[in-house]
Amino acid sequence: MKNDLSMLHPVKLLVLDFDGVMTDNRVLVDENGVEAVWCHRGDGWGLARLRDIGFPALVLSTERNRVVAARCRKLNLECIHGSDDKAARLRQLAEERGLTAAEIAYLGNDVNDRGCLEWAGVPMVVADAVPEVMGLARLVTAARGGHGAVREVADWILSVKTA
Repeated sequence: MKNDLSMLHPVKLLVLDFDGVMTDNRVLVDENGVEAVWCHRGDGWGLARLRDIGFPALVLSTERNRVVAARCRKLNLECIHGSDDKAARLRQLAEERGLTAAEIAYLGNDVNDRGCLEWAGVPMVVADAVPEVMGLARLVTAARGGHGAVREVADWILSVKTA
């Protein structure tokens, strides 16, 4: 599938799911119940490049584990986690920031992203998204979640915004 990146022109905010998007959807749990996840360093670099041009991005996740906030702190990325109704929270964020759905790109991978993907102006999924949400996407990354998909999206936005 060839992606039409021109649809990113009106976008003013990138919203990312965490598990399965910024991670490869695996979790390592030690004997004390401490969780760790695998992330891709290139994703952080892509987000830093967006920050350099003043383009905002944030994480919106249902996950409550501290690993989400820790990774976002490391990347200097706004983080909203533990959100049970992500679609309602996304609409609230848009209202607070004076943005329309058309001005928001959302990158997800699973059924808990359905509402956000249906509402956002530019719904995107990672290459290994579940079939239930794949059809909702207008853009699909070549990379799997946790394997550079966020970097790919950051590069798309950079190519449109700095052209």
